[in-house]
Amino acid sequence: MTGFIHRFVPATVPGRPPLLLLHGTGGDENDLLPLGEAVAPGAALLSPRGQVLENGMPRFFRRLAEGVFDAEDLRRRTDDLAAFVRAAREEHGLAAPVALGYSNGANIAASLLLRHPGLLRGAILLRAMVPFRPPVAPRLDGTAVLLLSGAADPVVPAANSDELAALLEQAGASVTHHNLPVGHGLSQADLTLGGKWLRAL
Repeated sequence: MTGFIHRFVPATVPGRPPLLLLHGTGGDENDLLPLGEAVAPGAALLSPRGQVLENGMPRFFRRLAEGVFDAEDLRRRTDDLAAFVRAAREEHGLAAPVALGYSNGANIAASLLLRHPGLLRGAILLRAMVPFRPPVAPRLDGTAVLLLSGAADPVVPAANSDELAALLEQAGASVTHHNLPVGHGLSQADLTLGGKWLRAL
């Protein structure tokens, strides 16, 4: 399937939406499996490894500096990931997945929402930034998004995560945005809120 090293864990509980797990910088296809199993026990898990290396650390797309993305590479890598998701859905008979992305993985998940509306059923975006500003807003009606930001995050400015929430809402997505009293790292609150949100989906 389209060149991504990945892990696939079949569902053990029918009816739950599959999760597309997208790791942060330096992670791999194993990184978010425990988180996926914790927030959605029994759901199918699809976890690709980013194809870009930054100082030996896997990422999903290139950046020029902290918070400054290579726009052309982001577009290409987003399209490649969308093709992978479509192929995996066909191979494994999966419903539209919910993306669960952290940091760099959350950013490409947001890019998937904006470039390929309808590909994802929804998304849990952990410490995400605006990936790009589309010239024409996509239609994301029926797409649910949980955006979990860190109030003390040194990487993602609060104004940027607020802009992402507004951008997705303007496109028609149903957005739930929490500013947690944490930094850029993951917390127990992410797991608790993510699991509760998925159960209500």
